Amino acid sequence: MNFLYNKSEVADRRKELRNRMTPAEKKLWGYLRGNWFKNFKFRRQHSIGNYIVDFYCPELRLVIEIDGDSHFGDEAVKYDQHRENFIKFFRINCLRFTNQEVAKDIEGVLRKLEKFIGDHPRPLLTKEGESELLPLILSFRASEEWKGWERFHY
Repeated sequence: MNFLYNKSEVADRRKELRNRMTPAEKKLWGYLRGNWFKNFKFRRQHSIGNYIVDFYCPELRLVIEIDGDSHFGDEAVKYDQHRENFIKFFRINCLRFTNQEVAKDIEGVLRKLEKFIGDHPRPLLTKEGESELLPLILSFRASEEWKGWERFHY
């Protein structure tokens, strides 16, 4: 499924972002890494399409984004919304937190994540079920949304 996950075209950018994590990303990663959080494996700086997300759990089909000040301008809000729509199209959920939430209330962030997991106790889509995404990918590429998506990729 090279169209969707960890495309080689953005490998260098993913590596760069892993090496330059923000303090908030580093703090949350300390709780997510090594299957520590509820025995779920999270990946950092994972790409979905041409978008690179802060954290991704394939078993939960969950993206976690940590938003800094750069995410609050008009263009950034449009970009983030378009990106989130792309991600949700593939049945991937997205939780967003601000840098301040992570820095000042990590327990609250972890409670929200725990609540999400509690609301989705079974994996939303197993590895074997990923073949179910092929029709979604093909329909997305044929949709009007695809034309808009292309202008946002790196």
